[in-house]
Amino acid sequence: MSLDTVRQFFSRYAPDIEVIVTEESSATVALAAAAHGVEPVQIAKTIGVQAGPTAVLVVMAGTARLDNRKFRDHFGAKPRMLGGEDVTQLTGHPVGGVCPFGLISDVPVFCDASLRVLPEVIPAAGAANSAVRISPERMAELSNAKWIDVCQTA
Repeated sequence: MSLDTVRQFFSRYAPDIEVIVTEESSATVALAAAAHGVEPVQIAKTIGVQAGPTAVLVVMAGTARLDNRKFRDHFGAKPRMLGGEDVTQLTGHPVGGVCPFGLISDVPVFCDASLRVLPEVIPAAGAANSAVRISPERMAELSNAKWIDVCQTA
C-alpha cells in the first residue's frame, strides 16, 4: 500500500520521476547504497523525531548523524527518535521505506544541509526495496520541506 501511495504521489506531482524497485532490500543505508551502486552519503535517510510536542521528519545524508545541540537550538527541544510503529502511523510507510513523499499525515518535513552538497540523492519510496533518484532541491520542493542544519559535520 505504501509503495502504491508513493507511486501515486509521483504520478500526480512529478511524473518524470521513476520509482525504482529492486530485488535487494534497501532498508538500511548500507543496503541501499549497495543496491543502487552509490556511496552511502548519497542515500537520503528519513528519520522520525519527536521535537517537544511535535513529531517531525528529518531527511539527511546517509552518513550524517543528528547533532543534539544543533537540533535543540533549532527546535527548542532535545530530539527523541520515534519508534518504528510510531513512524509508520505518522507516515504510512514501513521502517526501511520511510520517505517524505505520499505521507498520510501533515507531519512537518525538514531537509538537512548535509544533502545540499550532493547533485543527486536516493531516498526510499515507501517500501524496503524501493527508491527514487532526485536532486535534493527537488526533493525538498516536492515534500514542502524546510532546509535546516541539525547534523554533525564530518
